[in-house]
Amino acid sequence: HQQPRGGRVINNGSISAQTPRPHAAPYTASKFGVSGLTRASALEGRVHGIAVGQIDIGNVRTELTASIGGTGVLQADGSRRAEAMMAVSDAAEAVVYMAALPPEANVLQMTLLATQMPFIGRG
Repeated sequence: HQQPRGGRVINNGSISAQTPRPHAAPYTASKFGVSGLTRASALEGRVHGIAVGQIDIGNVRTELTASIGGTGVLQADGSRRAEAMMAVSDAAEAVVYMAALPPEANVLQMTLLATQMPFIGRG
């Protein structure tokens, strides 16, 4: 038996598990799997006092994602369009919020995206 009991796990999902991008089936499938793992682990962790949640983060401005806000990203209609981005610190603040909750509270799933990002109605 683990002593002390309890803890918190925050899985890194993706909005692509909810609304995929073109030509991203393997990535989408893996992130969809993270969603299932999160829910199953949240259920199985209860008896041990372990809270499990997931954050699905949209377009965050980094060196790796620079083209999304610049030259654009492939859309479902075949066009390329630049998309709104948010700061890495915005994502970090959301994770800190989830992590700082008391043991009796949990965010099972959070979706965080740039306000102008074409997520709802993508495609």
